[in-house]
Amino acid sequence: MNKLDVEFFHDVICSFCYPMSYRMRKIAKEMPELNIIHKSYALAVDEKIYELEFGSRENVKDKVLNSWKHANENDDLKRFNIEGMKNTDFLFPTSMKSLKACKVAKMVGSEDLYWDVFDKLQEALFTHNKNIDDDNVIYELIKETDLDFDKWLEVYNSKEVIAEVETDLYLAKQYNIKSVPALIIDQKYILKGAQPYEVILESLTEIYNNKFK
Repeated sequence: MNKLDVEFFHDVICSFCYPMSYRMRKIAKEMPELNIIHKSYALAVDEKIYELEFGSRENVKDKVLNSWKHANENDDLKRFNIEGMKNTDFLFPTSMKSLKACKVAKMVGSEDLYWDVFDKLQEALFTHNKNIDDDNVIYELIKETDLDFDKWLEVYNSKEVIAEVETDLYLAKQYNIKSVPALIIDQKYILKGAQPYEVILESLTEIYNNKFK
């Protein structure tokens, strides 16, 4: 079977990536001819980004929760727990720890395990309102997967994984990606945003058929 590469750029803290990941899982079942490759994109490499954009990290949560409302409307399953997040006592997470956790899952496991960890972290943040900047929260989620935790932890604490994430961030710049979610299809077409399932399926089917049929 001919395979069509689809690079799926996303960030764990990206609210619209939550419904998009759900749709891409449905797409993957519908179109086994796709080779879905997960790529990191950091909306907040560190808290300095929040200080520049929002004035302080303390201001982030209230601003971001407005985006959650729109993302929840976009989400097929309406999974966002907005009121629950309002009542938490931790600062809104940054990107890098979660992106590292996902990337290591691929490095020591597989593309599928990257996706499993990504979805678990997103569910933890958006639905269960857990602090995914807390290593202990991340560790517990990793232990719920099929990953070898000790092997995963060794790489998670290495410089190697940082380089892997930074490679994805550089690639995003090469593709001129400035927001996520985004699909890069066959290294030349881009589909931006959490598009409806039917739009994604139609676009990928058309590109596949034009390339291989």
